[in-house]
Amino acid sequence: MISAAIHGFILAFGLILPLGVQNVFVFNQGAMHKRWVSALPVVLTASICDSLLISLAVFGVSAVVLGVAWVKVTLLSVGILFLIYMGYTTWKSKPVTGESKAVSLTPRKQIAFAASVSLLNPHAIMDTIGVIGTSSLSYSGSAKITFLVVCILVSWMWFLGLSFAGRLIGKLDQSGRFLLYLNKISALIMWGTALYLLFSL
Repeated sequence: MISAAIHGFILAFGLILPLGVQNVFVFNQGAMHKRWVSALPVVLTASICDSLLISLAVFGVSAVVLGVAWVKVTLLSVGILFLIYMGYTTWKSKPVTGESKAVSLTPRKQIAFAASVSLLNPHAIMDTIGVIGTSSLSYSGSAKITFLVVCILVSWMWFLGLSFAGRLIGKLDQSGRFLLYLNKISALIMWGTALYLLFSL
C-alpha cells in the first residue's frame, strides 16, 4: 500500500504540474479576485472534475467511452469551441486593482469554465486514462484504492495551492500589469490548445 501511495503521488504530481489550460485558469482566477474565497468555485470544480476523471480512469469506464469514434469527435469539437470562447473572454478581461472596478468571473462562469477545461479537454482525458488508468492495472484491492485516493488528494492540494499562489501574486501586483500580461498569455495558451485539438480532428 505504501508503494502504491508513493507511486500515485509521483504520478499525479507529474501529470498535473505542466502549464496547461486548467492550471492557468485556476491560477488566473486566484489572482483576479480580491478575496481568495471568491476563487473557491473554480478550485472545487476543477478538483471534483479531476477526481471524477481519475476515478473513471482507474475503474476503466472512460476507456470504453473513448472507444466510440463519434464520442471522441464530439468531445473534441465542443472542447475547441469552449477554448476559443474562453480565450476571447480571458483576453478581454482586466484585473481588479485598487482603482479599477473590473468584474471578475462570477461563480457560475467559474464553474462552467473550470468544468469545460477539465471535462472537455480530450488531451487531458486521454492522458489520465493512458497514464493513471494504465498504471492502476498493476494494483488490486486496498492498494488500488490507496493509489486512487492519493492521486485525487494530490489534485485537490495542487489546485488549492495554485489558487492561493495566484492570490499572493495578485496582492503583490497592485498595478495589475502582471495580471494583464498573464491574461494575454492564458488566452494564447487556450487558443493554441484549441488549434492543436483542431488539427487532431
